[in-house]
Amino acid sequence: MNTSLETTLIPAQAGFFFPAEWHPHTATWLSWPHTEASWTSERQELMFPAYIDFIKAISESEQVCINAHNDTVIQDATLRLVAAGANMSRITLLPNPTNDSWCRDHGPAFLINPQKKERMIVNWGYNAWGGKYPPYDLDDQIPVKIAHYRNLYYATPAVSTEGAASTTNIIMEGGSVEFNGAGTVLTSRACLLNQNRNAHLTQAQIEQYLSDYYGVQQVLWVEEGIVGDDTDGHIDDTVRFVNEDTVLAAYESNPNDANYPFLQEIHRELRAMRLLNGKPLTIIELPMPDPVMSDGLRLPASYANFLITNGAVIVPTFRCAKDQLALDIIEKCFPNRKIIGIDSTDIVWGLGSFHCLSQQEPSI
Repeated sequence: MNTSLETTLIPAQAGFFFPAEWHPHTATWLSWPHTEASWTSERQELMFPAYIDFIKAISESEQVCINAHNDTVIQDATLRLVAAGANMSRITLLPNPTNDSWCRDHGPAFLINPQKKERMIVNWGYNAWGGKYPPYDLDDQIPVKIAHYRNLYYATPAVSTEGAASTTNIIMEGGSVEFNGAGTVLTSRACLLNQNRNAHLTQAQIEQYLSDYYGVQQVLWVEEGIVGDDTDGHIDDTVRFVNEDTVLAAYESNPNDANYPFLQEIHRELRAMRLLNGKPLTIIELPMPDPVMSDGLRLPASYANFLITNGAVIVPTFRCAKDQLALDIIEKCFPNRKIIGIDSTDIVWGLGSFHCLSQQEPSI
C-alpha cells in the first residue's frame, strides 16, 4: 500500500475541522455485519431487515459506502439488498475486512478545509471500547484503507511513550464526540477520561488533541452516559446538536428509572455551559424510550442515536408508546428534512443503533 498519503501536519493548523453532521455529505459509511461479534447468527437474521431499511433510507439522498469483509460477504450483502429493492446505483460495497459493524467508532473522521476546498482523514487509534471485544485489528485499519480509496491525506495522532522512536496512537471513537460545526465539541468524562482509553494522557492533553485534530476551540464535558452503554458513556446516546447552539438532550421523567440520576446530572451540566460566543445552550428534552431488555439486561436504547443525512433524519424506534412523541420532537428541530423512524429493537441488541453504525463523509 502506498504510504505517501500519511502526513504529520496538525489539521487545525492547516485550517481543517470536523463539520457538523448536518453539513452536506458525499456519502455515509457503514461496515456490513458478518460475524457474531455483536449479534448471534439468529439475532443477526432478525436485525437485517431494519439494517437494510436503514441503508435504503440513507440512499434516498446520498451514496452509501459499505466496508464488506470479503467476496462472500459482498455477494451476500448484494443479494439481500437487491431482494429488498435497494437502489444499487447509490450503494458501493468495498472489500475492506472488518471485525465488527460499528463504523461510527472505527471508521474515518473526515475533516474539511472549505477555503482550500480540501479534505483529509484523522486516523485515530481504536481498541474496541477499552479492549472489551478483541480482536479489533481489522477495524483499526479502516480509516487508512478509506483514505487510500478516496486518495486523501491522513494524520495519525500519537504520543511518545519511551523515547522518540516509540509512540502510542491516541484512542478516539466517533460516538464519543458531538460537534456544532462552530468550534465546539461535546463529550463525556466517563468515556474519554477512562483509563482503558488513554491512561497516559491528562484531561488537558486530551483537550489539546481534540483541538489539534478536530479543529475545535472549545471542549464541553458531561459526566456520564446511559445504563447499558458498553462504550462507557458515548455522547451520541445522550446529547446531540441540532444547530450551532441547540441540543436535543435525552431526558427521563421517571425518578425510579435507573437512568434518571445520570440524565438529570447531564441536564444540570448543560444548563451551566456557555458557547464560544457566550450564549447558553438551548436545550430541548428528548424522552427516553421505555426500557428495552434482553436476558435480564437493559440495552442502551435511546432516540438520540439518530443519523442526519442530506435529506432525512433516521431515528431508532423501540415499539414503544413514546416513539411518535420522539419523532415529533425531532421533526420540529429539522423542518427541512424527512423524519424516518425505523424499528431498532433487534439492532440495539448489539448495544448500539443507527448513529453507532454509520459515519458521514462530508463534501467540501
